[in-house]
Amino acid sequence: MPVETLQRLRENITTVYMGNSQAVDRIIVCLLARGHVLIEDVPGVGKTVLANALARSIQCSFSRIQCTPDLLPSDVTGVSVYMRDTGNFEFKPGPVFANIVLADEVNRTTPRTQSALLEAMSEATVSAEGQVLPLPQPFMVVATQNPYEFEGTYFLPENQLDRFLMRINLGYPSPDDESRILHKQPARTALRELAAVATGDEILAIQEQVDKVKMDQALVDYVIALALATRENENLQVGVSPRGSLALAQAARATAVLAGRDYCIPEDVVSNVLPVCAHRVISKTYMHAGDTITTRRIMQQVMESVRSPA
Repeated sequence: MPVETLQRLRENITTVYMGNSQAVDRIIVCLLARGHVLIEDVPGVGKTVLANALARSIQCSFSRIQCTPDLLPSDVTGVSVYMRDTGNFEFKPGPVFANIVLADEVNRTTPRTQSALLEAMSEATVSAEGQVLPLPQPFMVVATQNPYEFEGTYFLPENQLDRFLMRINLGYPSPDDESRILHKQPARTALRELAAVATGDEILAIQEQVDKVKMDQALVDYVIALALATRENENLQVGVSPRGSLALAQAARATAVLAGRDYCIPEDVVSNVLPVCAHRVISKTYMHAGDTITTRRIMQQVMESVRSPA
């Protein structure tokens, strides 16, 4: 049963990541919706631990890209190597050829290298040597980044941000959770011993069930109304695109499956508006999608101005 599998997955992750439980649910929703997630927060709150815990909880391939200013696009996608014994060039796949790819501190590398992930995230393919190479399924990019005001960071281009289904924040753990962290030191002990509780085939089967979740026309109209409200908002330079509307609907379907339902309710949409849409809009007062506080505030106002089917 999908509910039992997802519950095991959630519990397995929380044995290592002892923090924001809502963030755990959202990263699972992104996985079920065939989306990618951007985790943004200050250093030391468990961004990499959460990503690693998800990867280790699924029996599939995992790779990590440590993003640095000197990282090249070929370091991500792969490179052709001359083979002396055959006299031909052979393509050596890069770390993006894995089921779950952790792009750690993605905004510390240059926009040129960041763009190397665009095709992979949009179409699950990599174009190299005149060929279009498919990536393994399931495929998910989990990227972490520090706030833009930190030293040595680059802005993610708007088209790159739009490829992420969600941008989430973890926040600081509660005193009780921090006490557990200090006692158990999960990143040094439990993470290494974490066993997989689901297979890649199980995740693919659940992803197919997500596509079949029923969404009433009233909810479809609600998603469209939210997107239209952002496009007409006087405080926004760029509103939610059709890709954003698709992402919100798919996140709502995945949320329903995580809750054990085969149909969506208004709360499935409402709970995903901020993490799915806030990074896709650009305010007029700050001409870049990195203005998280302003865009979240405007999206909250949009939600309050559009009547929910509930």
